[in-house]
Amino acid sequence: MRNILLVISGPSGVGKGTLARLLLAEDKGLVGSVSCTTRAPRAGEKDGREYFFITPQEFRDRIAANDFLEYDEHFGNLYGTPRSFVERRLKKASVLLEIDVVGGLNAKRLMPKSAVLVMVAPPSMEELGRRLAGRGSEGKEAFAERMRRVRYELDQAPLYDYTVVNDDLQRAKREIQEIIRKEKEKTI
Repeated sequence: MRNILLVISGPSGVGKGTLARLLLAEDKGLVGSVSCTTRAPRAGEKDGREYFFITPQEFRDRIAANDFLEYDEHFGNLYGTPRSFVERRLKKASVLLEIDVVGGLNAKRLMPKSAVLVMVAPPSMEELGRRLAGRGSEGKEAFAERMRRVRYELDQAPLYDYTVVNDDLQRAKREIQEIIRKEKEKTI
């Protein structure tokens, strides 16, 4: 059996983080990745566990050295998946990355034989809108921008290997577990 780079993407509020945590807890042959960021650690976060916290200059140096599978800027901070870290982990286990669609597609481009892309989709736009609005964490303008981003991300689903609708958390988890099993058995 081969190890795979399982990339899980999907819009905010779709449950991809919950699915990732369940998959990692239940599959001992699956490990998470740790991203780099230039933002400061939040209370309770530990370097090397939630993120590798690095300076903007270190981040730029790693970009120049082609050591990111993907990277992006969010709210003034840089985030990226260190390629060398993922490659080391893939030698021992399958690796799960929970990243946005642009990063997922870039990971597939850089590691086409290992990367398996799974888009987690909501049961409907209305349901996702209710989930996001229920958070009550943003104003109307920010909410509208988030919904535009959701549409963009879901429009990228045809570029992914699989789409899993998260209308039932346990069913969606089992579907992804079956994808993992099937992909690990493939010969490349």
